[in-house]
Amino acid sequence: MKKLTLISCTLGLLISQAASATEAPLQGALKKIADSGSITLGYRDASVPFSYVGDNTGKPMGYSVDLANKIVENVQKKLGDKPLKIKYNLVTSQTRIPLVQNGTVDLECGSTGVTAERQKQVAFSYGFIYVKGQLLTAKDSGIKGFDDLREKNVVTTAGTTNERFIKSYSADHKMGMNVISAKDHGEAFKMLETGRAVAFYMDDALLYGERAKARDPHNWVVVGDEQSREIYSCMVRKDDPQFLAVVNQTLADLYRSGEITGIYQRWFEQPIPPNGLNLEFPMTAELKQIIAKPVSDPVE
Repeated sequence: MKKLTLISCTLGLLISQAASATEAPLQGALKKIADSGSITLGYRDASVPFSYVGDNTGKPMGYSVDLANKIVENVQKKLGDKPLKIKYNLVTSQTRIPLVQNGTVDLECGSTGVTAERQKQVAFSYGFIYVKGQLLTAKDSGIKGFDDLREKNVVTTAGTTNERFIKSYSADHKMGMNVISAKDHGEAFKMLETGRAVAFYMDDALLYGERAKARDPHNWVVVGDEQSREIYSCMVRKDDPQFLAVVNQTLADLYRSGEITGIYQRWFEQPIPPNGLNLEFPMTAELKQIIAKPVSDPVE
C-alpha cells in the first residue's frame, strides 16, 4: 500500500511539473501582480453607472467595477488562488491613459471609448457597451436637437472624444457654440443644473447616469439625433498579451454563460445608488451583437 501511495504521489508530481512546464512564465502585469500580491484598478468617481462613488464607503461601484472585479477573480485563479489585495487609483478622462501607460494602474474599466488613436497608446479588451453621443437638457429648455445650439453654451467633459466631436461639429456647421470643458461628468452636469450651459453633450449611457443623480431626474431629458458612436472597453498596457488574454477570457466567459445580462440589468434596468432611480436603459441591439461576437476595434 505504501509503495502504491508513493507511486501515486510521484506520478502526481510529474504531471503537475509537466503542466507547469507547458505554461508560459509570468510576464508584464501578471508578474508584477504576482510579485507584489496586489492589483491596482483605475476607477472614476463620477461615471454613473459605470464607475462611481455612490455611498459613504468611498469605494467605487458600477457596471464596469463589477466587470473589473470578475477579472480580478480570474487573475487570482491564474496565480494559484492566492488572495490579492485590491488597490484603487482615481483617474479622470485626462489622466486615465497616462496612468495605464506608466504602470501606476494595472487595469482600468470605466467609460473609455475605443479609438484608433488610443489603440496606439494602450491595449483594449473586448467591448462591454455600445454608446452614442446625445444631449442632456432641461425639459423646458426648448432644446430639441443640435440645430438649437447655435451660439449657445454647451458643456462636455475634457479629455473625451465627445469634446473633440462637439468642437468640430460647431466649427464645421458654423454654429458658433461656446463649448465649455468640465473636468469630469459630475462637474459638467452641475454646470447644466446651474444654467451655465443649456445642454450637456456626452455618451447616452453616461447622460442617463447623470440624470439619475439629479434632485428631480424627470426635469431632465436626453434629446437630439445620435452622433458619435463608440464601444467602451477595459484598458491595459500595450504589448502585454498575457494579461490582455486573461481580461478577454473573463469577459468572453461572462458573455458565453449569459452572466453579463444580470450584471447589465443590475446597473441599467434596476434602481441604483445614490437615489434609487432606474436608468431604464435596456441592452441595445449593438451590445447584444458584441456579446454574441466579442470585438475590441473602434466603431467604423
